[in-house]
Amino acid sequence: MSKLRDDQWFTEVFDSHGSAFSLKVTDKLLDVQSAYQHLEVYATETYGNLLVLDGCVMLTDRDNFLYHEMIAHPALFTHQAPKRVVIIGGGDCGTLKEVLRHPGVEHVTQIDIDEEVTKASERFFPALVESNNDPRAELLFADGVKWVDDTPDESIDVLIIDSTDPVGPAEGLFKTDFLRRCHRILKDGGVMVQQSESPLYHSGTIIRELRNDMQEAGFDSVATLPFPQPVYPSGWWSVTLAGKNTDVNTFREQAVANHDLPLEYYTLEAHRGALALPPFMRRAIAAK
Repeated sequence: MSKLRDDQWFTEVFDSHGSAFSLKVTDKLLDVQSAYQHLEVYATETYGNLLVLDGCVMLTDRDNFLYHEMIAHPALFTHQAPKRVVIIGGGDCGTLKEVLRHPGVEHVTQIDIDEEVTKASERFFPALVESNNDPRAELLFADGVKWVDDTPDESIDVLIIDSTDPVGPAEGLFKTDFLRRCHRILKDGGVMVQQSESPLYHSGTIIRELRNDMQEAGFDSVATLPFPQPVYPSGWWSVTLAGKNTDVNTFREQAVANHDLPLEYYTLEAHRGALALPPFMRRAIAAK
C-alpha cells in the first residue's frame, strides 16, 4: 500500500515486513488508470522523477541504472554470443536501452501489456527511451505469456522477464508452467533472467520458489544475483538467471573486463561479487 502525506511525501508501506520508504515530492505530474494498473508520476526533491504502479515504486531518475544494468548485462555476458533478445515487460524501456548497448545483439523484441507505461516513460523519463528508435528494436504491446506461446521452439538467445511484483498482471510470469514455455523457446545455451524481489525479505519464499521452479521447468543451472536498489523494499534487490544447457554461474569475464560500454554500476567485480551469495541467502534458498 502507499499514501501521500500532506502533499509532501510519497510513502510506500510494506505492511508484511513492518517497513516503509518515502520520498519528498514537489509535484504530481501524472495520474492515469490504464486498463491494467494505476500509473502515477511524481517530481521529487532529490531523486528526480518517480514512477509508481498500483502504489508501488517502479523507478526514479536517480537510481534506475542499478536495476536496469543488473537485469541486462549479467545475462548478456553470461550467454556466449547473444544475438536475439526478448524482454517481457520492461515498458519503461530502460532495460531495452541497456541491451542495445551490446553491438553483437541483432534484434530485441520487447513485449509489455500496458502501452501507458511506455507513454509515461516517453514523457517523463526521456533518457530511458533514447534507444527506442534503434533499428534493432521492436516494441509490442501485448500479452507476454501469449507471445511466448506463439513463438517457435529454440528461437531466442536471451529472455529477460522485467516484470512487476508477482501479483496482478505479472503473477503468471512466476509460475512453473510459464517457465517451462520459456525454456522451450530458448536455443541451446540460452539464458533467462527474471527480477526476483528482495534478498532480505524474500530469499526463503519468492527467490527459493523461483529457483526451484526454474529447475523443475528444465533449466540446468540457476544463479541469483543481489544488488543495491534504494527505492525498492529493503533497499536491496535481486535477479535470478537460469541456463539451458549452460552454466549461469560463470560468465565471459574477459569480455566484461574489455568492454567500453558507458555503465554506472555493472563491472567484472560487481558480477563476481553478486554470484557470491551471503550465508543467510544460501541457507534460505536451500531450505526444504
